[in-house]
Amino acid sequence: MGDVTLDTLKPGAAAHVVALDPRHPLRRRLLELGFIRGAKVEVMRFAPLGDPVHLRLGRTDLALRAADLQGVTVRAVKGDL
Repeated sequence: MGDVTLDTLKPGAAAHVVALDPRHPLRRRLLELGFIRGAKVEVMRFAPLGDPVHLRLGRTDLALRAADLQGVTVRAVKGDL
């Protein structure tokens, strides 16, 4: 499977973080939250209007804007794309 951005995953899908865009304005904060290479992230659900997105990173639940997820490159876990 190829690498995709986190905003393209469907609810219930899981993936491993591959990279963060070095020009992403929230790059440092995302790294602090745990978006490091190899970290498993799951898309739990989208808000009714599609934004924000509820994610689970390890044992932490987060809600992030879909636009902020475009800078996170992930590799989907088999069967989850």
